[in-house]
Amino acid sequence: MEYRCVECGGRMTTLFVQYSPGNIRLMKCGNCKAVADEYIECEPIIILIDLILHKTKAYTHLLYNVVDPQAPSFQGLLWKSTFGFLLLDAYRSLFLERSKEEWGLSMSFASLLWRFQKMLMDVVFGNIMFLSTFLLSMRVLFSTFPRPLRYKDLLLAIFISSYFKMFLIAMMVWECPSVIFIIDLFVLSSNTVALKVITQSAMSRCIAACFSAHVVKFLVTQRCWSWEL
Repeated sequence: MEYRCVECGGRMTTLFVQYSPGNIRLMKCGNCKAVADEYIECEPIIILIDLILHKTKAYTHLLYNVVDPQAPSFQGLLWKSTFGFLLLDAYRSLFLERSKEEWGLSMSFASLLWRFQKMLMDVVFGNIMFLSTFLLSMRVLFSTFPRPLRYKDLLLAIFISSYFKMFLIAMMVWECPSVIFIIDLFVLSSNTVALKVITQSAMSRCIAACFSAHVVKFLVTQRCWSWEL
C-alpha cells in the first residue's frame, strides 16, 4: 500500500511504528520533516469535522492512508459505496416528488407506480449520465497523472466524498426542500477536493470535471421529472 504524507503529499512506506498495543510512534515525512499523518491518533469525529471543513489533509488521510486499492476488501467497499450513493439519491428524488404534491392513501396504484418508475429513471439514468460525463471530462481535462490511476480509484473517491448525502436523512424530521440543493452544493465541493487530492492536479480542472458532471445530472433529472403521465 502506498501511503502519503498529509502535509506535502510525499510517499511514505510506513506511517507509524508500533512498540506494543496502544504504544506507537508516528513517523515523520522525509520531505517536509512534519508528522506524516497526525490523523492516526485522532478520533473519527475529528476526521469527519475536518472532512466537512474540506481540509485536504483529511481527504489525503482517507483516500491514501485508510483505503487500500490492493486489499481484497476494496471491491466490496466499492460496491457498498455505490449502493449507498444510489440509495441516498433515490431518497432525494422521492423527497422532492413528495414536496411537490401530497401523497396519500387516495392515490391510485397506477399513479404510485408511475411515480416510482420516474424516480428509478431519475436515479439510474441521471447517474449514468453523471458518471459518463465525469469520466469523459477526466479523459479530456487530465491527459496525464502524477501516478497511475484506475477508474475504480476515481469512482470510489467520488462516492466516498459524497458523504454529505447522508444529511438527507435529516429530511425525515425536517422537511425543507431547499436544504437539499444546499447539500448538493456541498457534495459538489467535496467531490472537487477529493478529485484534487487523488489526481494531484490543478483545482480549476477538478472544478471543471465535477461541475460539468453535476450540471448534466441536474439537467437530466429535471427533464425526467418534467414528464407527465
